[in-house]
Amino acid sequence: MSPSLPLVTTAERRDRLGRRHRLAPSARAATVPQAADAVVALHATDAATVFLSARARLAEGGPEAIERALYEDVSLVRLLSMRNTLFAVSAELAPYVDSSTSRAIALKERRTLLKHLDEDGQGLDAEWLALAEASALDALDARGPSTGSQLSAAVPALRQKITIGRGKKYETETGVATRVIRLLAADGRIRRDRPRGSWTSSQYRWVHTEPWPPVSAPEARAEIARRWLQAYGPASEADLKWWTGWTLTDVRKALAAVGPEQVRLDDGTTTLVCPGDTAPEPATEPWAALLPGLDPTAMGWADRGFHLDPEHRSALFDYAGNIGPTVWWNGEIVGGWAQRADGEIVWRLLGSPGRDAEEAVTAEADRLAGWLGEARITPRFRTPLERELVA
Repeated sequence: MSPSLPLVTTAERRDRLGRRHRLAPSARAATVPQAADAVVALHATDAATVFLSARARLAEGGPEAIERALYEDVSLVRLLSMRNTLFAVSAELAPYVDSSTSRAIALKERRTLLKHLDEDGQGLDAEWLALAEASALDALDARGPSTGSQLSAAVPALRQKITIGRGKKYETETGVATRVIRLLAADGRIRRDRPRGSWTSSQYRWVHTEPWPPVSAPEARAEIARRWLQAYGPASEADLKWWTGWTLTDVRKALAAVGPEQVRLDDGTTTLVCPGDTAPEPATEPWAALLPGLDPTAMGWADRGFHLDPEHRSALFDYAGNIGPTVWWNGEIVGGWAQRADGEIVWRLLGSPGRDAEEAVTAEADRLAGWLGEARITPRFRTPLERELVA
């Protein structure tokens, strides 16, 4: 490690979060795609997370603005991608996410389903699967947006049952509808449309769509790596590998194509930033944020020590390592929040960030409550502090 390398302090890393992740009031985005691009992708496993993560980064606009981006403009789309997880990305970035990550997932999903069909012993094979997929697409063309259960009612093949693990302890009978629909979505031939119910629902309707235009996988991975470094740097090779779920070989090839520069951190370690991104980061104005569970700013690195005190992990994470709703002050996680059944936003600070922090968090909680209106949010992944706050 060379002392001549540019130094990026912990304070500067936190300032980068406020500005680049569009969480400081002066940096908030004008559009939903801008909010998503700021963090590369919004976690979408929990339907509400997309909306709450976008809300925290938007200068204005309610849930209807995000619904419009998802279902009318289609400027924001959900893709099964990094870490085999559902994310929402801008339509501009979607072809790169698809080629860098989703294509490999789709191929693996198809191989797995074909293996289950073969082992089931009913004579179901690739030809049968192709016909089932074609029938599902024909049904969508005829019916319009449809839920999985509606597709199953319209397509007899989707009501097929297969046995997985026949003769083994984990033997189970399951329907193929969910798996076929997942395949079509992973292939980019269908996409999630408006859910049944409100924006907090995960019971999506599906629509027939065209696959994303092809981009070479190396080019796509390089573009994702570049955008990720711009949003999350300074960061390490290990951080990018964790975030993408790529092989170490693919991570290293993508970084080599980007040509990142090395910088020093406060603890003396060396890490990476985008080419030319070594200038000191100006301070932002003070800012508070209430971010949802699985928000990208909390989940962007394998090592989150610069913004999270390790002593707070047990309160803010569930048993599987999913982070819950968090309270932020100037680029650091300082507490957690929850919504009670009556709609009240309640929060607790972990530590003593000061009176200014408390006043700013109170104001941000009021802003969130007004934005939610009558909507009620229960995170898909419940954490100890969130459960305690709503009890």
